[in-house]
Amino acid sequence: MGKNHLVIVESPSKAKTIGKYLGNDYVVKASMGHLRDLPKSKMGVDLEHDFTPQYQAVRGKEDLIKELKKASNIWQRTLTGRAKRFPGT
Repeated sequence: MGKNHLVIVESPSKAKTIGKYLGNDYVVKASMGHLRDLPKSKMGVDLEHDFTPQYQAVRGKEDLIKELKKASNIWQRTLTGRAKRFPGT
């Protein structure tokens, strides 16, 4: 059977261990820490729109974010038959 589920965990060692338990039906990827954070140079939340957070990518994680988005799009195409995007990406 193909890999039908995507699981993202924080550390590579957790990804490896969890992948063993979940089996071949799952793709387990590591984010290697936080991928997004609030900006350090400004407030980071929109006070006029219900305190909506204004996240930005953590410097140096851009390639990993692209890799995880690609994996999520492949997973979604498998699941739905067409690519969809997650809100906020």
